[in-house]
Amino acid sequence: MKVTIVDYNSGNISSVINSFKEVAKDKVNIEVTADLNKINSSDKVVLPGQGSFKSCVEALNKINGLTEALSEFAINNKKPLLGICVGLQMFADIGYEETETKGLGWISGKVSKVDNQNGKYKLPHIGWNQINIVKQSKIFENIENNSHMYFVHSYEFIPEDKNVISATTDYSSNIVCSVETENIFGTQFHPEKSDKLGLKIIDNFINI
Repeated sequence: MKVTIVDYNSGNISSVINSFKEVAKDKVNIEVTADLNKINSSDKVVLPGQGSFKSCVEALNKINGLTEALSEFAINNKKPLLGICVGLQMFADIGYEETETKGLGWISGKVSKVDNQNGKYKLPHIGWNQINIVKQSKIFENIENNSHMYFVHSYEFIPEDKNVISATTDYSSNIVCSVETENIFGTQFHPEKSDKLGLKIIDNFINI
């Protein structure tokens, strides 16, 4: 089996790479690349994202054919894909960080700034927070409800179809922190920074 972590110059993804390699050991081939042919031939793909929605979308678009290859993989071929942090946010139609930016449009919705309630809640939201699992998800197998995961974000994904939401977290409001629709999975939190439970989520994704 081959799992590809997409490296499109979106920031430091070393912790994502290390976590997947730790879980995979020698049983799964972990490839780190933006090569279109290698993505196409993968069994699973991981789309990380660090920085702003705008900068990540622009970095994707700079690599000729990459967004099309990812859409072919996830939408047409329906192979498993996991988006992490801004990787999840880019599933949306549109994001409003810095400026209005078109997303991948895989899951209808928008990315907006978290309401900090006039400064009551610090942004960015950094640290551990409980997640509320609202529907059964393949990546949450053997993960208890109200487990703590690690977050670093100021923006949230608001999907139009609430049925895609697999988990939420309470930070100023009920924020979507995980989605699942068919073969597409996403986490707003960072499983690679969420200790043993995060590694279990990675393991669950690898074994889908």
